[in-house]
Formats: sequence, structure tokens, C-alpha cells
Amino acid sequence: MRETGLRNSAYGADKFGLKDLAAVHWNLTEAPLYEHAIRNGEATVVAGGALCAETGHHTGRSPKDKHTKVDALTENTVWWAGNRKQSQEHFDNMLQDFLAHAKGKQLYAQDLYGGADPKYRIRTRVYTEYAWHSLFIRQLLIRPERAELAGFTPDMTIVDMPSFKPDHKRHGGREGSDTQVAIDFTRKIVLICGSSYAGEIKKSVFTTLNFYLPAQGVMPMHCSANVGKAGDSALFFGLSGTGKTTLSADPNRTLIGDDETGWSPDGIFNFEGGCYAKTIKLSQEAEPMIWDATNRFGAVLENVEFDPETRIPDYNSDKKTENTRSAYPLDFIPNASRTGMAGHPKNIIFLTADAYGVMPPIAKLSPAQAMYHFLSGYTAKVAGTEKGLVGVEPEFSTCFGAPFLPRPPAEYGRLLRDYIAKYKVDCWLVNSGWTGGIYGVGRRMPIKVTRALVTGALDGSLKNASYHTDPYFGFAVPSSVPGIEPHLLYPMKTWKDKAAFDDTARKLVGMFQKNFAKYEQDVDPEVRAAAPEVRIAAE
Repeated sequence: MRETGLRNSAYGADKFGLKDLAAVHWNLTEAPLYEHAIRNGEATVVAGGALCAETGHHTGRSPKDKHTKVDALTENTVWWAGNRKQSQEHFDNMLQDFLAHAKGKQLYAQDLYGGADPKYRIRTRVYTEYAWHSLFIRQLLIRPERAELAGFTPDMTIVDMPSFKPDHKRHGGREGSDTQVAIDFTRKIVLICGSSYAGEIKKSVFTTLNFYLPAQGVMPMHCSANVGKAGDSALFFGLSGTGKTTLSADPNRTLIGDDETGWSPDGIFNFEGGCYAKTIKLSQEAEPMIWDATNRFGAVLENVEFDPETRIPDYNSDKKTENTRSAYPLDFIPNASRTGMAGHPKNIIFLTADAYGVMPPIAKLSPAQAMYHFLSGYTAKVAGTEKGLVGVEPEFSTCFGAPFLPRPPAEYGRLLRDYIAKYKVDCWLVNSGWTGGIYGVGRRMPIKVTRALVTGALDGSLKNASYHTDPYFGFAVPSSVPGIEPHLLYPMKTWKDKAAFDDTARKLVGMFQKNFAKYEQDVDPEVRAAAPEVRIAAE
């Protein structure tokens, strides 16, 4: 077996059971991984220097194909209402078949950290079939110093082989599906097959940390984070497309991370060493830092169209998918933190892209409302974002990350509530979605407005504003903010058809109430009382 690159020679691929491989390429850096990816026909270099790859018919994660092995550790600790079971026999069959499938193959291995805080990080070894997947995860997790690699031993092992096709009868999983992500929390093993979408790899690390950290009193969160010059850190929760990456990349604040963050008794810390930004409609004017990080050597683009002659990327094209992506290391962002750590947050922002156009651009939340909206995890999907989706559809994703929650949602909710109370954190709900009408009628909330309101929340200036109570959702909304069109703070005033607004707002309130019914028995009375309710008759 041929081996190249830096590695711990005393802890090789054989320790995991990988044998008779053609080659293992260990911890290769950007340039050689580019060479391998191009030589293998996996990807193309585009103008600006990024490596661009296609993921085939899987252009996003496959949450319905993720399965967790049931054993003594997981049987009574995993949230089975939100996770799919895999038997011990099925997992062992899959592992055995993975090892057999790998024989004769050339694999790429990266030794990386999940978690910036040494107290809580997980040492992760990732074997991939594709060179571009190896570059992807190298850019997105935390890279040890080169000198550390000679003694690196993994806590967790991920094996990613898109060419392996699961068998429903032998491996469990969904009948008829060609994809599976199998997780064994006891042995800390993840097997990924049938999908070339690289995001499955990074989310497997997040899911594992979500299982282990709460037992250590650490809150794992699907959120971005940044910190001001005075040490005032902030968290930005939100589902895909709500603005986590865009709003946390603030030129006046230091970026901690754009997607996954832990909150421990010592403060917050990034789980990753890179960013995974959506690039649909990316422009240099609107998002200069993300643009610069994306259009350079070392960035990895997924499913981005480009001119075949000039190889100039077309970020406005959704021909392959609207979920076009760019992966790049944090140090591509000029003001990114080099430690990935900061003190306890002063502010928490819950982001929602309300495509119904009835929520205000910003609202101040009470602690009970914060827990309610955290457990709700609301945003709205619009036509084109998913195959077969027409019009607008609400999405309630528990804790803004239901697919990544191994434990019961209330466990994360209580942990967050306790931290918010202990450190007296201000919580805000920000609508980065629509105003003036439902999607297709109204307009997207101007990014300049959203940025200005978020800045006001973070710098404390909104604390001096006067507030009114939103008659549909019950939270406090600023009555006026300098520089912001006054009617934006009163959503009904942005609609021409007031009766249509009232009808739409009442429908959304009902959706919130219906969705939250499944959590009511697990929360305190004040959280149940924080539910949206039409308190005032519409004028």
C-alpha cells in the first residue's frame, strides 16, 4: 500500500480495519489535493482560483437517510421521535461491507479537530473517496499544527464513500434509497454512502458533538457567532438562507464562526475552522468578504455554474440547485478570530426568513419568548428551494437544527434558558424575509435595514428606543428607529390589502400554536404562555 503525507505511523488505516488499499494520502494540503481532484476528473478550477465540483442528484443533505445505532448508550438518551434507528446487526454489516468495498481503492485521510476549545474538542479522522471531499473537510474543520500530526490519534472516525450503495435488508435504512448516513455514538464511527454532497461530512461531526456536549454542561448550537471590540459576543441562530453567514460577517466585529458554536461555562467556541456559505446571488457589493473568500485559490465550490470558456462562475444561476455553496477556511475572512473562542454572549439573534411577510423586522424577546422561539425554530421555505415546492411553506426546525439533534429538544432548550438567565443575555427575533406582502407579492427585507437593526441591538442603542406590542405575536417591537422607514416596524402598514394581512398573520399564529403542541408538556407555564396569540383586534 502506497502512503503519502504526514501521519502518525503508529496509528494507521489498519487500526480501523482498512486493509489492502491501493493508497492512503494523509493530510494533503490545498495544492496536492487540487492536483488529485483534477487528475481524478472530480472537479474543475474556475476563474479566481476556486475548485468547483458537482454533487450529482444529491444537492443537499438527506436527513431521512440518517440512522443512529441503538445500543445501551443510545436506547434511553436519543430523541427517537426525531431520529431513525439502526440495529447493531445492520450497523456491523454496513461497517464490514464498507471495509470490503474500500479494498483496492485510493483513499484520502485528514486528521482534524471538531471544536476550538481544547477542553471539549473531538479529534476526528476523515477518510474520503474523493480528493475534493478531503479538501472540503480540511477547509471546514480545525486543522492541527503540522507538528501535531505525528502523534494524532482519533476519537472519532468518519468514512465517506459515495460509490458504496446501501442494501435495505442488510444495512437497514430506507427501502429504495441509494443513500445512508449511519452513526455509532458508542464507537464514534460515522459511515456515509451514496451521496457526493460534502455537507454530510461536516454535519456528522456537529451531530456527534450535539450528543456528547450537553452531558458536560456545554450547549451545542446551530448558530454563527462574532464578537465586538469590547469583548461583547453575539450568537445568530437561523436555518439555511436566513442570513447567519451574511450577518455574522460584519467588518466591525470579529467572526468566531458561521454555523456551529458551543457555549460552555468558560464562554463560546467555534466547532469549525471554516465557513460554508450559500452563493446563490452572491455579489461583491452586498457581501464583499464572502465574495473575496469564495473567489480565490483554496475555496471549494459546490454545484456553481460557470462559463465553459472563461470559467467565470455564475452565482445567479440556480440551474443545478439553489443550494450552491462555497467552503473556505476562516482565515480567508480578514477579521476572523484566530482562536475561535470568546466570552459569554451579550446578545442572541434568532433569524427567520418570514416569507408570509407578517413578522416585524426586529423584536425584543422575553426569556420565555426566547425559549419558545428557540424550540419552534421557525422560517419559511419558498418555491425553488426544494424539489416540488410551490408557493410558501412554513418550516419549524426544533432548536434551529432538528436534523442534528440526537437528544430530546427540551434538553437543549433548558440548557440555553439557564445560560441566558445566568449571563443576562438580551434576545432578539429578526425577520430577514419579506415585507409588504407574501413571497411573490411583497419584497425581501432590505439587507441594509436588517444590518442596521442588528447593529442597533448589538451596540445597545435599541435599548433606548420606545416599544409597542405586536398585536399578533406579542413581542416588543421598536416604535421608531433612526434611519429606518417607520412603516417597516408596523408590518400591517406595509401591506396594501389590510384584510389579507390580518388573515395571513392569523394563519401563521395558528401554525406556531399547532407546531408547539408537541413541546407543551415539557416546558414551564410561562413558556407556554409566550405562544403567539392575537391579543388585539385588527384595525
